[in-house]
Formats: sequence, C-alpha cells, structure tokens
Amino acid sequence: MAGSSLKIALIGNPNTGKTSVFNLLTGLNQQVGNYPGITVERKVGSCRLPNGTKGTILDLPGTYSLNASSMDENVVIELLLNKNDKDYPDVAVVVTDVENLKRNLLLFTQIKDLEIPAILVINMADRMDKKGITVDIPYLESHLKTRIALISSRKGTGIDHLKELIVNYAALPTEPCLNASSIDPDYFNKLRQTFPNQLLYKLWLVITQDVNFGLIDLKELQGTAFTKTKSELKRLQQKETIKRYQFINDVLKTGQVIDHSKANDLRAKLDRVLTHRIFGYVIFFGILMLIFQSIFSWSEIPMNFIDESFAWLSAFTSQHMQPGKLTDLITQGIIPGIGGVVIFIPQIAFLFLFISVLEETGYMSRVVFLMDNVMKRFGLSGKSVVPLISGTACAIPAIMAARNIENWRERLITILVTPFTTCSARLPVYSILISLIIPNRYVLGIFNLQGLTLMLLYLLGFTGAILSAWILNKVLDIKHKSFFVAEMPNYKLPLLKNIGLTVLEKTKAFVYGAGKIILALSIIIWFLGSHGPGKKFSDAPAIVTAMPQSKTLTESQLNDAIAAYQLENSYIGIAGKGIEPVIRPLGYDWKIGIAIVSSFAAREVFVGTLATIYNIGSSAENEDEGTIRQRMAAEVNPVTGEKIFNFATGASLLLFYAFAMQCISTLAITKKETNSWKWPIIQLVGMSGFAYIVSFITYQLLK
Repeated sequence: MAGSSLKIALIGNPNTGKTSVFNLLTGLNQQVGNYPGITVERKVGSCRLPNGTKGTILDLPGTYSLNASSMDENVVIELLLNKNDKDYPDVAVVVTDVENLKRNLLLFTQIKDLEIPAILVINMADRMDKKGITVDIPYLESHLKTRIALISSRKGTGIDHLKELIVNYAALPTEPCLNASSIDPDYFNKLRQTFPNQLLYKLWLVITQDVNFGLIDLKELQGTAFTKTKSELKRLQQKETIKRYQFINDVLKTGQVIDHSKANDLRAKLDRVLTHRIFGYVIFFGILMLIFQSIFSWSEIPMNFIDESFAWLSAFTSQHMQPGKLTDLITQGIIPGIGGVVIFIPQIAFLFLFISVLEETGYMSRVVFLMDNVMKRFGLSGKSVVPLISGTACAIPAIMAARNIENWRERLITILVTPFTTCSARLPVYSILISLIIPNRYVLGIFNLQGLTLMLLYLLGFTGAILSAWILNKVLDIKHKSFFVAEMPNYKLPLLKNIGLTVLEKTKAFVYGAGKIILALSIIIWFLGSHGPGKKFSDAPAIVTAMPQSKTLTESQLNDAIAAYQLENSYIGIAGKGIEPVIRPLGYDWKIGIAIVSSFAAREVFVGTLATIYNIGSSAENEDEGTIRQRMAAEVNPVTGEKIFNFATGASLLLFYAFAMQCISTLAITKKETNSWKWPIIQLVGMSGFAYIVSFITYQLLK
C-alpha cells in the first residue's frame, strides 16, 4: 500500500475529544474552509501512516446521531450516503468518550448500518483508573463487530495502534451490529424488495431526513406504499433509538464495568460554585476583567515593537528606493495599510487564547447554562447564548450557530442581534482609539483603565443585543418557546497543543482574511489619494507657495502643507468632503469619514485606511515622523487647531463601532440564513441608525 492515499472521516459526538485526535493525527498539516456551496466549516488534514501510506483526514462536524436536526449534521449524513462524493471515506473513525460510552455508541451503531468500514476510538483512557472504569476490549470488538483503539489524547497514547488499524481498514467487518429493521419487519421487508440494489438503512434515512442520496430522493418515495405521516415516522425513529440503546445496554453490561465508589464529586462541587445564581455571575465577571486587563497589559510590548517596525520599514523603503509612484505606493499605501492590521496580532491572539482555554476546560458550557436565565427574560432561546458568546470571535460563524434553534422567530431574533456582540474585528478599532483617549494608568493599583474601558465596550455590545432582542420579541410577538438543552462536559485541563493550534489557526484566518481586503483597499485608497481632477491637485505646489501664510513656513512645513492640500483635492478628498456634512455632527472630519465608509468591507480596515491616508498626507521628508498611533494623536483640525482625536470624538467613534453594522460579510450571511434581503436591510438600517444617534448625543454632550 506504499504511496497510496486513504480518505478517513473523523466522526463523533461533541466533547468526545475529536478535535484532539484530529490534531494528534495531523499536527500542523491542516486546512480550514467551508463545504462547497454552504457556510459550514470543514477541517481537512493529512498524516503519515505505517508502510508509507498517506492519509487525508476530514474532521466532520460533531453530531449526536444520524437523525439530523441542523445543517451541520446534514453534512455528515449526506457525505456518508453518497459514495460518489469525492470525500466519501474509505474508513470512518468514530471517536467516543470512555465516560459517556453508552450515549456515544448510538451514532456508532448507525454508522455500522451504512456498512462503512468503521473503527471505534475510545478516548480519555487516562481517566479510567480515577473513575473506576474497566473495559473488555475483545468482548466489545466481538459484539460491536469492529476493531477498537483505546487512546488518551491528553497523553498521546494509543495513536500508533489507531494508525495501524486505519492502514488495515480492509480487514474490518462491515456488517451491522444489530437488526434495527425488526422494529417494523413488514415495512422494511417491502422496502428491501422494492429497492433490492440499495442499502436498507440508507433508504430509511432518505425517508426520515431531508438529505440527498445518489439517484434516489424523498420525492421518488412519496405517494408510494412507503409514505408515512410525520408522526408515524417519528414513532418509528423513537422505536429505532430504543432498540439501539437496548442493544448498547446489553453489550456494556459485560463490556464496561464502572466502580462508582471511586468516582469523586469534584465536578458537582465545581458546578455548584460556577453555576451559582450569584457567585456564578461574579466569577464570570471576574474572568472577563482578567481577560481584558491581560489583552492590554500583555500585548503592549509586542504591539509597540510591530508599530515601530512598520514605521521604520516605511521610512527605510522610502530612503532606499528611487522616488516615484511605485515607491509611493509601497511606502504610503501597502506598508502602512498592512501594518495597521499586523499590529493587532498580539491582542487577537490573546483573545483567542482565552476563549480556547475556556472551551477546553469545559467552563464555556457552564457560562451558556448560567446565561440562559438572563436570555429567556428577553425573549431569546437558551440556545441563543451560543451565538452571542461565539460572536466575540466573529459574527459570521456565530450567526450560523443559530441553526440549532428550532423555533424560527427565536432563531431570526438571534441572527439579527448577534452582530451587536463585540467581535475580534472591532478589537483593532477599540484598541487604537482607547490608547488615544484613555490614559494608560491603573485604578486601585491593579485595574488598568484601558482594560476596563475595553470590557465596558464588550458589555455595551452584549447589552445592546439583549435589549434589541427584547424589542424584537415585542414587535414579532413570539408566542412559542423552545426548550434549552445543553451538555455539561467534564472539567479537564486544557491541552497546550490544542490551544496552540486553535490560536494559530484563528489568528491566521483573521490576518489573511483582513489582509487581503486591506491590501486591496490600501492600493485603491492610495491611488485615489495620490491623484485628483483639475488644476487644484496638479498645481498644488504653486497654489500653496503663493499663499501669504506660506511665506513664514520652513521647507519641511511647506512640503507638508502642499501634501495636505493635494490630499484634500484628490479623488478621495473630494469624496470625503462630500460626506463630511453628514458626519461632522458626530465630531468626525472627512478623513475619518472615508475610513468609516471603507471599513464597511471589514471593521478592522478603519485603522489601515487612516494609516494610508495619513501617510499620503505627509511629505516625503517627514514620512518617518512616527507610528500610526503617533500620527493620529498629532492630527489637528486646521480651523480650530484642536486635536481631531480628542475625548469627545474618540468616545463617539467607540460607540459608533460598538453599535453600527460595519461588515458586509455579516449582511451576506444574514441574507443566506434568512433567505431574504428584508432582514439584512432592517439589520443595517436599525443598527447603523442607532449607532448614529448614540454617537451624535455622545459627541454633543462631551465636546
């Protein structure tokens, strides 16, 4: 088999350690993208197997069974049903948790019915002694008709055995564990006789699920003897589930023995504290304070280094390249634009670090449970907590996570309010504005004032989300509530490798995603700022030199005045001046206006745009005059002489970005999820209108 490549599907319930197994098998050989045509995340990795065999591993979305209730679970079913799919696996690796084997085996028995070569992985073997668990591997292999790899993803044990089983997948038995069709023999015998060339369980899934299956779909079965009402199908599904659990219970009576006297109640004790109706919120609030304090304190040194490095690179490039348009493009457009995003890598990385630790330890599930009490008072489903919390990373996957909410109106409200949650794209904007208007000093000697401000902005976004949900709940008159069901996984120490890979993956996605947009916009903005119509732009040196006030200027000051005059009369300057009357009541000049408009592509573009504009607006002699933060801090109103980024303007901008819908990608995903342009337009107008009003009031009160 040397040189051959195997396609391996990694399948399992959530919280079984499937991601850890994926990371152990693939390491850094991973790619993250979306399934073709849909916005469901897919992870693909490659690994080296024994005998020189190469394996391509597809990490499928977590699912509890093949009875799909979400689009994520549909992805799993449709892949396993369609042998013509390019990703159809040669072997399925089903990951289970030794402490929840009974529940996890339901999915395994269903996959066995599809007659796919399947390996059962029993994970978290390192916890067996502590929990008093013993498993009889030969007995389980015999009755489940499979081969088993007992592994510990924490300690990395058992992985070599798993690789051996994968390589020898052809020797795996493919017959089902049990005869599930015995729940209605007459019905299934007729189905088998009518479609003798099709696998019986695949036909059953097509009948009961809204999925695609090769040449046969649900329409071909409707109106035939196999047509049943939804309630009849639901009863049969329930009988099937009961049948499977009866089989699993019988197998585990001998195959798994649990000594309950060894089990400790540490989890129960922790839950009583962390989900307490008072202390639970206090602890969560304290953790948030720690996170936001650390984001500013720990990232200050690397951010300053990156900021100064890009300023030096721009000046160095300008000095060592021949003067001309190409040099201007690189030094005034590309370098400052990219530097305006790269500077925030430390803060983005720390944010994802903390989120990853909270998820790995199992604490995030407790937060979801804790916040359910808050959510339901505002007309949201308890399941809405998941999108709102995951929205701190990005609103797009957060909105996709709302698919698990069964009630359409509750799901719609969740989709509409999730963008209020402060995402990582807002962090660069918050960071630079906070550093400009909030002093870097400590309150009571321990709380950084800038970190407290950042936390306040996150809380404002969350408050905006739940208050908007309350209003929408009244407007849409939701009458039906869905029940909130959440799994509480065991507490565990986070795996450093998992955290490292998650931080690396998410940070790369942020930088590459934002970098492509910013690079393109930086070039466009540089061009529009370096060219202009008419003689005001082309004759700027003569016009400015002829002004009476120019007689007293030094050569450097005169060059700056010429550069500023050209910028105002460039294409981008004319556009900025056109929108300035609308934004002037908020305390913004035309340069900020251009940055706001350009950041509609992505919020973080705001900083890169200003970096490009301020570099264009400086003469070549003064391009090394400082970093982007220093240039923003030194920017003054030419009429009043006041600083542009004063406290009133900075506070107005912070609140504008806290509430405005500044993300075209989020609008696109809202349209896709609601299948209508009505709701994203309402989202855009409602959020941006509210942001304008709040920013207007803030500036007028503080100026």
